[in-house]
Amino acid sequence: MKIKCITVDDEPLALEIIESYIDRMDCLELVGQFRNAIKAFDFLQSGAEVDLIFLDIQMPKLTGIDFLKTIQNKPKVILTTAYREYALEGFELEVLDYLLKPISFERFMKAVSKYPRESNELTAPPESDDSFIFFKSDKKNIKICLKDVLYIESIKDYVKILTEDKEVVTHHKISELERKLPATDFIRVHRSFIVNIPKIESYSACEIEMTEQSIPVGRNYKVEVLERLGKIVL
Repeated sequence: MKIKCITVDDEPLALEIIESYIDRMDCLELVGQFRNAIKAFDFLQSGAEVDLIFLDIQMPKLTGIDFLKTIQNKPKVILTTAYREYALEGFELEVLDYLLKPISFERFMKAVSKYPRESNELTAPPESDDSFIFFKSDKKNIKICLKDVLYIESIKDYVKILTEDKEVVTHHKISELERKLPATDFIRVHRSFIVNIPKIESYSACEIEMTEQSIPVGRNYKVEVLERLGKIVL
């Protein structure tokens, strides 16, 4: 079953770009486009079925943030804006994601993948507790159990993988490794760090603490970190 979407943005080019991205994804269906939030509000009030809104923040008459505050039983929302400073306010309103313009298709797909589905259509299946990867280091292939990894640190063209009982340095880019790790357990928190979520002892908007080690949270990763980790706070 497709995710029914609407787009709300006062810039025609921005609407065209999001529409083209929606057309490229079989799981999405565009059911409405609006140049201002008031028309989008009327559309929702009419009883139209909408699952997901791609919403610009800076718009005349009614901003995207104010629009979110006015609707009840709101669909899931992905913010689209050129202004990074609104990210945390959007996070407080429980949006799925925050897309900074200009938006790449890859980043768009990542945001859509956060839409909750009853099936595993958009999310990878959970990894088993005995999942592992072999890493080449010092002319050997060393087995690393993913559940034992604390964090991964980028050191130029190498990465350091720290587990509970060993440290392995291997020739990899952190972006390549990020794509191979299960997204259910690992999160990129900084351009130089990936952490294992179950190993986190505490966190704030600025840092992650784990096993006497403090990991910085990068400015460009802060919103996603707070959004992901906030969902498992009781």
